[in-house]
Amino acid sequence: MTEATDQDTPDQDTTKQGTTGQGTTDGTSTPTTGGDSRSAEKDPDDWATGDEPMTGPQRSYLETLAREAGRELPAELTKADASKLIEELQQQTGRGA
Repeated sequence: MTEATDQDTPDQDTTKQGTTGQGTTDGTSTPTTGGDSRSAEKDPDDWATGDEPMTGPQRSYLETLAREAGRELPAELTKADASKLIEELQQQTGRGA
């Protein structure tokens, strides 16, 4: 009878992750950047999904920013338009980087 060693029974998931950023479920990685990440971001007008309806998190954050700025939100926004409005309201409320 042989005893199992730590090498025989790993306690951790040994799935490979990307070398930069955080691993994702599809095996790719999300790059991480330091400093002002806006310079590395794609313009919302160029997003492949920019014309889709805004996401739940975008709506929630916009509601908070609009309330602080004393502004009304349009009923429907695209992801790209929501992103632009977030940047505008962040500057107006002082929440921008």
